[in-house]
Amino acid sequence: AHDVERAGPGAPGLDDVLALLASAGVGAHVDLKSPGYEAGAVEAIRRHGLEERALVSTAFAVTARRVRGLAPELPVAIGYPRDRHGVSRFPWPSVVTRAGAAALRAVMPWRVPLLLRSSHATVLALHHALCSPGAIAAAHRAGVPVFAWTANDPPTVRRLVSAGVDAIVSDDPRMVLHVLATLSAA
Repeated sequence: AHDVERAGPGAPGLDDVLALLASAGVGAHVDLKSPGYEAGAVEAIRRHGLEERALVSTAFAVTARRVRGLAPELPVAIGYPRDRHGVSRFPWPSVVTRAGAAALRAVMPWRVPLLLRSSHATVLALHHALCSPGAIAAAHRAGVPVFAWTANDPPTVRRLVSAGVDAIVSDDPRMVLHVLATLSAA
């Protein structure tokens, strides 16, 4: 179980965080950043009684399949895209990133079923720039909810709601709740 503990010195480990979340009565989102930690993560979730309040996510189809095999009761999200070559570290001109996102967004309705089949995921976690009504409809046809990440400004939140996402991941949850409240009041 301790093979999932990769925190630095003095930082809380997975068991510490899961114990805190379990005692607070809240859920846990366990994001596996690389293959090989599936069994330890599942054991830790079970050890803290979080099976009904946990979501495991990963950008690796093999990891998603392993978690589903170990714990078919756990929701498992496949995250997309995965930055295989580290291109996100470079300061690209916005015209290039907008064009790249538009091209990916256009093919996402066809890519979604392949992602879901290859990963056996029960949740699709898409970067907000790739969320479109077509991609979300493709996931919903497969019976899979869509989580959009990471939306940190009101226009993005409004666009994602309009597109039909099921959940929004943000570094600013208060802002998201405020935008959602204004949308529901309208």
